[in-house]
Amino acid sequence: MENVRVYELPKCKMVSSKCGMFGDTALDEFDNWLSSLPRTAFPQDYLWFDESQGGFVWYYIYHDGLEVPDSFDIVDFSGGLYAVACGKDGENNEHTIAAIMQFIEGNSHFSHDANRTQLGNVITPPTAQEALGYSQMDYYVPIKVV
Repeated sequence: MENVRVYELPKCKMVSSKCGMFGDTALDEFDNWLSSLPRTAFPQDYLWFDESQGGFVWYYIYHDGLEVPDSFDIVDFSGGLYAVACGKDGENNEHTIAAIMQFIEGNSHFSHDANRTQLGNVITPPTAQEALGYSQMDYYVPIKVV
């Protein structure tokens, strides 16, 4: 059974937290806003590390009618294919990323798309998070069809 799945995120608009670190105002504000939104069947938020700015950026899929605080930006997101696997949030994710890369390298249909950034999102609902004592995180590695 494969532990890596292929997922496509659509080209869309995203609400952006702007760059920051956890414990900083930008990400705390975004977390508070995100927590106030109704839960959906699948998470619509994605976190990534901006190497050039040295911090995290948190995205949420924008839709018409969504009330967005002025402190956040709405940005264009290119979308695309991703190879995705689950790991524990907050732990070293090297083994999860290695499993995804092994999947990509062993598959003649896809290659790593280095022009896009890796994403992550916590998929664990609060009740399960409390029961487990940790959160599960999906790790997204960008891929393209060869």
